[in-house]
Amino acid sequence: MQTMIQGYQGFSLLVGLNWDRLFSVGTIIVGLLAGAFLGNVIINP
Repeated sequence: MQTMIQGYQGFSLLVGLNWDRLFSVGTIIVGLLAGAFLGNVIINP
């Protein structure tokens, strides 16, 4: 149980330190998907 708690704390720290990077990557992926969707809608009405 203690190992699981320490692992969770380590993961939480890792996410906390890299939150801006994860947010940036997520934003880029959402933007690319939105662009692909809009391009598909414009080309194939």
